Amino acid sequence: MTASQGEQGDRPLIDHRPVETITLGVILAFALLMAWDNWRTGIRWESTGPQAGYFPFYVSMILACACIYGIAGEVIRWKKPAGQFVSRQQFRRVLQVFIPTLLFVPVTQWLGLYVASFALIAGFMYWIGRIKPWISILTGYLFSMIMFVVFEIAFDVIMPKGPLERLFGY
Repeated sequence: MTASQGEQGDRPLIDHRPVETITLGVILAFALLMAWDNWRTGIRWESTGPQAGYFPFYVSMILACACIYGIAGEVIRWKKPAGQFVSRQQFRRVLQVFIPTLLFVPVTQWLGLYVASFALIAGFMYWIGRIKPWISILTGYLFSMIMFVVFEIAFDVIMPKGPLERLFGY
């Protein structure tokens, strides 16, 4: 048990070894796919030089070999205790940021970039940062207004707009 785990009384959600093994497996699959595709494109040396897949094929093969080496190392050390990758509390904190950020995309399409940015910034500051509501709202508002002035007025860049911007004629 690590010191931080003992202080928080938090159980590990997952250890390092399965995460590393799965990650290496995914990268290995990608490397093999790239090797196959570049082999299909052409990996020979012609009179005019290398075919299009020559260098990418060998780079993907080096990546695949590195992944196989890493997976073999993980399998050899499988019986030895692995360190904690993430605790339940740490994973909860990651989700507190990930889920609102993921929801930011569809909300941007519905409410527009500036309103969605205001809600995201003010929400993060208030709920995660524990900052006073008036400071969170003011900061979110100022940031969104500065973005609006820079993108819409100064650079005339078309950004996703929602009903509030249309109400003001933008």
